[in-house]
Amino acid sequence: MVKYMNNNSGFQQWNASRDASRPKSKWGGILWWFILFLASWWLLSWWMAPNDTNTTTTETDIELVDVSAVPVSEIVSENLTAQVQGLRISDIELLKYASDASDDESGPVVLLGSDNSYALVGLLANGTDAPTQTTVWTQNGDTYTWRNSDGVEFTRKITVDGYVISVSDTVNNTATKDISVVPYAEILRANDMTSSAGVYTGSVAYVDSDLEREDWSRIADKSFAYTTTNGFIGFVDQYWETILSVASPEQTMRVRPVGELFRADVASAPVNIVAGETKTITTNLYMGPRDNKILDIADATIPGISDTVDYGWFWFFVQPILWLLNILNSFVMNYGVAIILMTLLMRLAMWPLTRKSYVSMMAMQKMQPEMARIQKLYANDKARLQMEMLRLYQTHKTSPMSGCLPMLIQIPIFFALYKALLISVQMRSAHFLWISDLASMDPYFILPILMGATMWLQQYLQAPTAQKNAPANDPAAQTQRVMKWMPLIFTVMFAWMPAGLVLYWTISNVFGIGQMYYIKKRLQK
Repeated sequence: MVKYMNNNSGFQQWNASRDASRPKSKWGGILWWFILFLASWWLLSWWMAPNDTNTTTTETDIELVDVSAVPVSEIVSENLTAQVQGLRISDIELLKYASDASDDESGPVVLLGSDNSYALVGLLANGTDAPTQTTVWTQNGDTYTWRNSDGVEFTRKITVDGYVISVSDTVNNTATKDISVVPYAEILRANDMTSSAGVYTGSVAYVDSDLEREDWSRIADKSFAYTTTNGFIGFVDQYWETILSVASPEQTMRVRPVGELFRADVASAPVNIVAGETKTITTNLYMGPRDNKILDIADATIPGISDTVDYGWFWFFVQPILWLLNILNSFVMNYGVAIILMTLLMRLAMWPLTRKSYVSMMAMQKMQPEMARIQKLYANDKARLQMEMLRLYQTHKTSPMSGCLPMLIQIPIFFALYKALLISVQMRSAHFLWISDLASMDPYFILPILMGATMWLQQYLQAPTAQKNAPANDPAAQTQRVMKWMPLIFTVMFAWMPAGLVLYWTISNVFGIGQMYYIKKRLQK
């Protein structure tokens, strides 16, 4: 993108003519770009503003329940396995995702696998006893039963569909009196506050068809409570989600710190069960990747969960980019190659605009002798200088801003691709040549160096000979010399960026060099 901001676009020439009589600092350009990119990164890190919600007091500790006497069983499906211990579900292994993105043999990703981390689904009873965390159930396959002293029978069935674990609790009131039960569920997890710039991580709650988000730092300071109908609550990491949803028309949801842990819980309205009646209450838990295709399927069971993936300000670019990458990958079976093909397609789509920009650059180069004469002649008369420069632009039918149009288009594409790489779980372990994870930095810094080299070459080819040999005190030439440092600055900045993003920019530079060469040859003929 920087290539469009150099002398040849006319943008710097316009600035030079405007400020011809103003003292110049050779560090001014570098300082300006440094401030610009600091501002960009600041905006990137604030893509999601926190919402104001009702707060409650925090808890300082958690009551530890000894469940060692409760038998442990396992649920197994094509996508995941999990341990069931009474009311608790934990150690969820996502069988299709390696824990180490760079090592496919590192074992599966494990959710709620650390100490005191689990999902819990239970009932509180009024008028009788309900199963507790220490209750020992009778198991028969995926069905668990328990009968209390009043003769009320509780039957639990756990099924898995994709990455949704459904817990169905059936209460058969064979007692002679009416009872009521209050369904509740909670997720308790480690206080893991790791995050990535531009990717929201923390809690998420679906409240009255609207998403409420709180990042880790806000949850660590205070609690948040919500009332809703048929919502859900849970936690989202960069690539994974742990969500629970109780099928109830009225419920209260909370997220809060508990000692060194985070807790998300929900309690629904009481369910009355008259004597001789049977009722079933279902709680759904999503334990899986933040994959929009998978979440779209899960949305049929947990409405609204497909909206939990945040695409940022440039969502209208991110979603098409992800769609295009997935389509291309389905043909070439490699996301690195897919990024290359996507870059070429984008550059071809922008060909008319890029050609216009390069033609404008060529016109600006031809105008430079006349521009230099006007700048020298009217150096002390700014109004006349600007008027003469405007007349010169009109004569040659060009504009100092025409070279900036491709850059303005690439800015949202650049940030959208950055977002797509960071939120796409497919990119997490995508291999390309020596790179084992396109969502992480190039471990050998080869791509950043190639990007810097192609940027320098492109900048060098664009600079006209007149500017290369211009006097040292010429304002435009000073700016051009400062701009020569930009490839080095960008190389350092992009050294720790996702390799897929650097690959995009490198291929874009290479294609731009080819475009420039082709257009110059055609114009010379």
